[in-house]
Amino acid sequence: MSLWSLFQVASQVGGEVLGVGAVVPASLSLDTRTIQPGACFVALRAERDGHDFAAQAVEKGAAALLVDHPLDSDCPQLVVPDTLAALQRWGQARLAAVRPRVVFGVTGSVGKTSTKELLAAAVGGWKTPGNRNNTLGLPEALATLPEGLDAAVLEMGMSTPGEIRRLTEIAPLDAGLVTLVGTAHIEYFERGQQGVAEAKGELVAGLNRGGTWAHLAADPWCRWISEQPWARHAVALPVGEGEAFGWEDIRSLGAAGSAFRLRTPGGGLDLRIQLPGDHQVRNAALAAALALHLGFDAGRVAAGLAAVAPEPGRGRLHALAGGGCLLDETYNASADSIQACAQALLHLPGGEAVAILGCMRELGGDAARIHRDTAAALKRLGLSRLFAYGDFAESYAEGFGAGAAAFPDFETLRDDPSGLSAIPPGARILVKGSRFWRAERAVDWLLAR
Repeated sequence: MSLWSLFQVASQVGGEVLGVGAVVPASLSLDTRTIQPGACFVALRAERDGHDFAAQAVEKGAAALLVDHPLDSDCPQLVVPDTLAALQRWGQARLAAVRPRVVFGVTGSVGKTSTKELLAAAVGGWKTPGNRNNTLGLPEALATLPEGLDAAVLEMGMSTPGEIRRLTEIAPLDAGLVTLVGTAHIEYFERGQQGVAEAKGELVAGLNRGGTWAHLAADPWCRWISEQPWARHAVALPVGEGEAFGWEDIRSLGAAGSAFRLRTPGGGLDLRIQLPGDHQVRNAALAAALALHLGFDAGRVAAGLAAVAPEPGRGRLHALAGGGCLLDETYNASADSIQACAQALLHLPGGEAVAILGCMRELGGDAARIHRDTAAALKRLGLSRLFAYGDFAESYAEGFGAGAAAFPDFETLRDDPSGLSAIPPGARILVKGSRFWRAERAVDWLLAR
């Protein structure tokens, strides 16, 4: 079974084909800024109406359009009552038609994407590209899922209750992995961290009966999930101290990553990863434990994990011309991930340990306290300086104390003599922040100098 023609999609999602129905889209696109030639452009109605950009999509090489009313265009069109519903049904139907032997889902408050990469490499599976982990991106990726796969690893994110439940309806899961239940997006949960746990637990609730899900044995909220009535149809696989699967003998390899020994019911397995930090060891141990428990070959698991290289914004390490190094963790930020990355920084070569932090988001009424507590934890770890910017930069500085500097925005951090230019030569530098604050600008500035 090859990719579907527009006529074949119409038979799955309903609607009317206008123009050449035999055209076979190579991919789907929701954004004309990133559309590739041969894609089907999906015109969604959101803050801006995607139909207004259809002509631009055609100019950029769109092979077809998914629309909710006929447009004045020679490009083939599939006209449906609701383009969002049709997009989700397209991805759902494609997965059902070419379903791999094992479909994994990965979620968690931190480390989803890195763990997805590690698990996909461990099982030799297809993976959702980038961070297509929501009710738009996941079906967009699944719509052109290849056939004949042994495994697929799907990242599942959320910011509000019910999102992961909907994702598991689109993509029913055979196995799952929850990295950690933290405080990310807690602003949107009246029940606080329990609400976050319930939302992450929607992945477990959505597992097919008898499916297995892995989690850190030390995470009390994952334990809580495993005890809920709606999770009893699934098999929990705790990984860590006192469990059949766990990790031990961690050795930092500096810029080369880490080595560790995975404890398994069948004996120990020596593993190496290129991603720096104990938190990445935990992610790799979760991925390896789940893969081995489900019968994947140990040699393939080890080789796959060793091949995963850090991506920009997700643990990529740069050697600096004046000595020291820069750890690029700019993709996003939460209290848990900041502390984990700071610990990783301390195992790297160089001089003073310095953090450049854009503020966190979606923390609700506790935002100031969480920023203070996070900064205080960095000071206790042994970081010597903190450069913070954003709306809670003063809270960061208050928690860190001596050695902290606060700036209202990136431009001030960049231009003030006490900002980026004050970082000492040879320093080990962690750069991290929420997407809103675009902390990658600090990485670009530092690497250019």
